[in-house]
Amino acid sequence: MRVVVLTGAGISAESGVATFRDSDGLWEGHDVEDVATPEGFARDPELVHRFYDARRRGLALVEPNPAHQALAALEDALGEDLLVVTQNVDDLHERAGSHRVVHMHGELRRARCEVCGARPVWDADLLDAPPCPACGRATLRPDVVWFGEVPYELGLIDRAVTGCALFVAVGTSGAVYPAAGYVALAASSGARTLELNLGPSAVSRYFDEVRTGPAAQLVPQWVAELVG
Repeated sequence: MRVVVLTGAGISAESGVATFRDSDGLWEGHDVEDVATPEGFARDPELVHRFYDARRRGLALVEPNPAHQALAALEDALGEDLLVVTQNVDDLHERAGSHRVVHMHGELRRARCEVCGARPVWDADLLDAPPCPACGRATLRPDVVWFGEVPYELGLIDRAVTGCALFVAVGTSGAVYPAAGYVALAASSGARTLELNLGPSAVSRYFDEVRTGPAAQLVPQWVAELVG
């Protein structure tokens, strides 16, 4: 059985990672428009670099939780029949042991060159304008997909969602597209759909089943049911 799991901010929030957008429209005290748009970067690149440099360093302070670990165990059981598609830019899935992960919104631990398009693994700060390892130019930016930009691997994700037998969303708000539309795409292709979330999302009504509670509890329970 082919399974696609879409994960959002809720799964990482239980590890202590700040959610992308708070109820007041801010991300850790900053207007989202200032730190998560191309226009904000053009207006004040120093602010944006400081913001993402701090987020990147902050990854060392958090650890994968039982939900991440359960998905890694599910990959051990299903192999290539499982694909995790995440809206998160942290590396908690990988640190838990998952390998088949698509980061549709980019990764904090990568940089992207605005000239040659290289996306090197990057753990250092970007504020001091280090050169791109590929072309040597000082044109690196965070490899994070901002509002107004096209997410990564949309074709691959669409093929996986339309070809799966089970689509599961974990910790997603259902407010950001195209990810919010994947439940409808999966359902129209004949897949069973399940939402695991702290509370109802904006698209809960489209799922065959909705379970509410902490991801660290719900995901291990669901994985145990599936592989047991």
